[in-house]
Amino acid sequence: MSEVVVSARGVRKRFGDREVVCGVDFDIRPGICFGILGPNGAGKTTLIRMLLGMSPVSGGTYTLFGRPAGDREVRARVGVVPQMDNLDPDFSVRQNLIVYARYFGIAPRQSSPRAEELLAFAELSARGDSPVSSLSGGMKRRLMIARSLINDPDLVVLDEPTTGLDPQARHLIWQRLRELKRRGKTLVLTTHYMEEAEQLCDELMVLEHGRILARGSPRQLMREHVEPEVVELRGGMSDAEVARLCDGLDLRREHVADTWFCYAGDAKPLVSRCAGVPGLSFVHRPTNLEDVFLRLTGRELRD
Repeated sequence: MSEVVVSARGVRKRFGDREVVCGVDFDIRPGICFGILGPNGAGKTTLIRMLLGMSPVSGGTYTLFGRPAGDREVRARVGVVPQMDNLDPDFSVRQNLIVYARYFGIAPRQSSPRAEELLAFAELSARGDSPVSSLSGGMKRRLMIARSLINDPDLVVLDEPTTGLDPQARHLIWQRLRELKRRGKTLVLTTHYMEEAEQLCDELMVLEHGRILARGSPRQLMREHVEPEVVELRGGMSDAEVARLCDGLDLRREHVADTWFCYAGDAKPLVSRCAGVPGLSFVHRPTNLEDVFLRLTGRELRD
């Protein structure tokens, strides 16, 4: 495998007069999980569609394994888990894998044993003959991941793979994705779950309005963009009340609805003061990737 799996140089995408991807540059190294984060409308899906050759670039160069994105010769090296399940309801779980293998020219004598391996990988061996309609949401997502691996791809693109799943299903999928990394696969992941990005991603790229706001590992982004600790003050305190409580302390404050977020290198003095206020509801915690995301992209609701 080449030293760079995906390379983007000045990639742009326009729809009429509107530019939704604005000249981005990035590389994805082999064997890592590369996360693409951003609020709705940031350009994540457009970037993925161009990567898969589903939408042409309007400018710049976008390559996979050194060849143009969408090139037929590289498609056989890519597996895709789309945001929405598109399994064939007319086939059983096992048949969904075997029939899908034909798109890659894989004969049944090769795809059948491969399907059994993937059913075991996805913990679906006992459901191989079941109709797809009988599967739970978590099982369908695991089958989608198994299907994306039928051609033994070098690159797996996952668009919000755990949306709507319960914690048990989500954690099982995380385990399987970590196993793929251990096998040397390169993963490209879009997600709105910041915990998922922290758990899986070696490197992250935060998009906003088609531009890259930040790049780095989860730890690096937290170190560069937020303080180590935060105290959340709840219950609709006034500006004056919060100002008195924080007087003389080295803090950064954000106000959202009925909650104040007070960020600090050392929040112990504020915690001590909060403990002395009768009836005050507060939470003291380490900062996380969600704090980074909200600081970079803002707290306004996106539709």
